[in-house]
Amino acid sequence: MAGATEDGQVGHGASLSAGIRLPASLSSPAMTAAKHVALYSGSFDPMTLGHLDVLGRARGVFDEIVVAVGRNPEKEPLFSSAERVEMAERLVAELVAATPDGAPVRVEGFHGLTVDFARQIGANVLLRGLRHGSDLASECQLAIANRQVAEMETVFVVAGEIHGYTSSSLIKQVAALGGDLERLATMVPPIVLEALRAK
Repeated sequence: MAGATEDGQVGHGASLSAGIRLPASLSSPAMTAAKHVALYSGSFDPMTLGHLDVLGRARGVFDEIVVAVGRNPEKEPLFSSAERVEMAERLVAELVAATPDGAPVRVEGFHGLTVDFARQIGANVLLRGLRHGSDLASECQLAIANRQVAEMETVFVVAGEIHGYTSSSLIKQVAALGGDLERLATMVPPIVLEALRAK
């Protein structure tokens, strides 16, 4: 989780207008010259074309992006942490090679709270992808909690409409139930499809 203060009574924001204050992390003079490093975290189990679409769009916004591969304790993983990191590294390398003008991206595995890892690597914003309207409520709730708790802002990038209903959970369900994996070719890259076949 991450967060930033929005309460006007907390003393470390710079006033923008009546009742609106910037978090301290965004209001210091050094911030104007600082790199904008985004942390894009998730279980990426597996990484989908929707994830890559969000990442590709975000590379035109930030100076650097760190893809943080974690684990959702509420879900049983299909791929191990090492497998997910390795797939993400290969997919990110392909993306960067195809569009070299965008921001640099690196992949790291992590354990624990997202905001703690964000601070550890020097990220100053959390990147989240949105697919459709139903994502918005839960993501906004998380972003507000992150702001309040850890003084870190969240930036949303909307995935292309073709990826609106791509879901890692759906992909895992199809694979677990012995569904036709070829039908997932519009949702996952070939590297992931190959890994799903091997499961």
